[in-house]
Amino acid sequence: MDILKASLALFKKYGVQKVSITEIADKAKVSQVTIYNYFGSKDNLIHEVIIFYVDQVWEEYEQLFNSSAPFPDKIKQIIFDKQEEADQINTEFFDSLMEEYTKGSNYIEEMYTKKALPRFIDLFNEGKEKGYVDPTISNEAILLYIQIFKDYMQRKDMAKNILPLTEEITKLFFYGIAGKGIN
Repeated sequence: MDILKASLALFKKYGVQKVSITEIADKAKVSQVTIYNYFGSKDNLIHEVIIFYVDQVWEEYEQLFNSSAPFPDKIKQIIFDKQEEADQINTEFFDSLMEEYTKGSNYIEEMYTKKALPRFIDLFNEGKEKGYVDPTISNEAILLYIQIFKDYMQRKDMAKNILPLTEEITKLFFYGIAGKGIN
């Protein structure tokens, strides 16, 4: 676990290519041999670090889903809270994460399909039951809408522009440009 934590911290800061096994071993306070004994190669280590990172992010989402926070606050956190961390992740590490995601059948896709998607759908259904979400809007449309927000915010320097508009964007998310009064 210390090896994964140390690797993740270094990869997020410097990227995977610029970090050596020696640097990871020093940070984790283990020998290079120990790293190779556990992971076999740097490529396998990178793969395991990505899984470790995805599991960490998912655990944070699970805590949010299970919290007593009101539905609008949960949605706001889903859309906005990861932006600060995303701004501090080395681009090369992010690219490695995306490369892993686009490999077809993989851990990230399986996590999304088996765990995340059902939890998000439960959350949207909760929103519909509590009157926050129009029950005539499909969960697929809601997922796409959230993804559009998140994709835009992951563009370089967008967080600084969006942060002052958080409340307005949240209202726009829930009520659209017409507001509550138009059917």
